[in-house]
Amino acid sequence: MVIVFPSEEWFQQVREVYNSDRDLHSGGGGACDTTAGFSVGENRYFIEFSGLDCAQVRQCSEEDLADTDFVIGMPMETWQAMLQDVQKNGKASSNLTLNSIDLELEEGIAFSPVDDQYRQDLFYRYNQNFQDFFDASSRVETTFES
Repeated sequence: MVIVFPSEEWFQQVREVYNSDRDLHSGGGGACDTTAGFSVGENRYFIEFSGLDCAQVRQCSEEDLADTDFVIGMPMETWQAMLQDVQKNGKASSNLTLNSIDLELEEGIAFSPVDDQYRQDLFYRYNQNFQDFFDASSRVETTFES
């Protein structure tokens, strides 16, 4: 079944794949306790990690992002390039990981919605967990919103 990115259904499918296979968790020690937002075009998503699991993912409003530790925001073209690379290779290539994309952009891709540097730094602490989550999308047949 082909699922459209971005959509809550897509994020839920990736969550199921990620939570069902511990081999997908390479996150340098594993446990990840944080909340994050994803900004994809006009769409916003809330994600919560608790221990080794992605506890929840849901579509949310811009205002809901204030309840997250940090937000990852990229243009749709960048999200699509990363996810197509994941689909092609089973995981993101070195120049299309969240970390490498963040380092390439002067302003980065992660920010604190409440201007709290401590909470924003959780992106750097846990970015491998988030990359593992998106790498799990290699098992979700994906198409992109046009």
